[in-house]
Amino acid sequence: MLKSLSVSNLAVIERAEVEFAPGLNVLTGETGAGKSVLTGALALALGGRADSTVVRDGAKEAEVEAVFDDTVVRRTVSATGRTRAWINDEAASVADLKELGRTLVDIHGPRANQRLLEESFQRDTLDAHGRIDRTAYAAAFDRWRACVARRDALRDAAGGADELDLLRFQVEELSAADITAEDDTLAERHAAAAHAEEIVTAANEITEAIGGDQSAAEILIRLQPRFAALARHLPEAADWAREADDLTLKLQELSRSVADTASRLDADPAAFAELDARLGTVSRLVRKYRVAAPSALAELLAAKRTRLDDLENRDAKLAELDRAVADAFGAVEAAGAALTARRRAAGAALAKAVTRELRDLGFLQAKFAVRLAPAEPAAHGCDTLAYLFEPNPGESARPLADIASSGEIARVMLALKSILAADESAPTIVFDEIDANVGGEIGRVVGEKMRRVAARRQVIAITHLPQSAVYGARHLVVAKAVAGGRTRTTVEAVAGAARVKEIARMLGGERRPGVVTRHAEELLARAE
Repeated sequence: MLKSLSVSNLAVIERAEVEFAPGLNVLTGETGAGKSVLTGALALALGGRADSTVVRDGAKEAEVEAVFDDTVVRRTVSATGRTRAWINDEAASVADLKELGRTLVDIHGPRANQRLLEESFQRDTLDAHGRIDRTAYAAAFDRWRACVARRDALRDAAGGADELDLLRFQVEELSAADITAEDDTLAERHAAAAHAEEIVTAANEITEAIGGDQSAAEILIRLQPRFAALARHLPEAADWAREADDLTLKLQELSRSVADTASRLDADPAAFAELDARLGTVSRLVRKYRVAAPSALAELLAAKRTRLDDLENRDAKLAELDRAVADAFGAVEAAGAALTARRRAAGAALAKAVTRELRDLGFLQAKFAVRLAPAEPAAHGCDTLAYLFEPNPGESARPLADIASSGEIARVMLALKSILAADESAPTIVFDEIDANVGGEIGRVVGEKMRRVAARRQVIAITHLPQSAVYGARHLVVAKAVAGGRTRTTVEAVAGAARVKEIARMLGGERRPGVVTRHAEELLARAE
């Protein structure tokens, strides 16, 4: 949940700090006061597009900070266009913000509502509502595409005599070398063996100095009675004794570690010669085949063996791959048919629910439907999908993009969100004037539906309709004033008489303030 939003030097906002509550938060105010700047600030904090034009005139940079339950995100934009971001005070990239933002906030404004016209969005919302899992289909589709890719690669391969001869030689050469992961440490082992005598001599001196009869460890052991005697008269000496014990143990462990490592070194000239020859062979192959490490030669050998086998048995392999492609395609068709069947069932249920919601929103005769049509297999399934809208009886249902106005799109989106609120993961949803282009009574219904969504998720709604605004659990008024030749925006939470006054202003209470004030009180009472 979004707890607070702090904005400085962003567009018309010099400084604003807004606290949000659970449930429905409404933002109201005169046109141009800066309400949409606040939603833009939140989008900016969560990875939205930024450039120097968002910085308030005369300021060096704009800053936005959004505080969520367990996360704080902050972003700055300089007057030169440079942007920086932090997540919980650690530097982050814009990509990090976007990925995090998708899990925290779902923003719907005039631009976001256009997503409703995209087939991918329609498919995702349908699958979310139907709790449809695409995993089985995706796995089948990926297997099929992998089979097709391998078959096509083998079909296009020339596989001439020269390539076959080269592959046979390379496979024989790499097989004879018998490279393993242990060869990655060959150079280190060779260097140690080359200086084995020197290393052993130094190791013996070290172990004798720190672990022998006259070593530092033995001296500390002999001093233990002295520490104990001191501790009877000087309390700090007990701490010295414990430190001496720790040092003794560490010195003994170090002595054993040095001795153990030295004992594994082989100073035999014959063994070193064998190691030297092995290093020469492996180093030559690493350079020849241009790999980063010896162990990569084993992977290269496996790839070349597969390639050689494919070319030597090309016709049989192609026939085998053709069968594999056919089997994989059959699995895709079966998984796609099952996916489409689940979508048809979910589509029927969603269409019924959205139609019911739309009638509450003023489309008394409207119908909503989900159309699925067969299509060639793709990553999302074996069908195309479209949301259809029939605003009036007698008109054929057509895709939303063909007939819906911006106001109709907004209300369809609200209808969907009312239904999908329990299915979506982001804990906060922002509605930027989703009740635009609707009248008073429908505004009341919009307010009721937003409050219903807010029972499951925090909702932040920008509205110009008093009939919607009265349903907010927290009411924030955005206002602007001119002082010293500069425009400044403020955000203030209102309640009681101040809230009645704001609702009356939204109702147009300048001419008949008494009547409008009573109307505002009635609207608030009805909403409560």
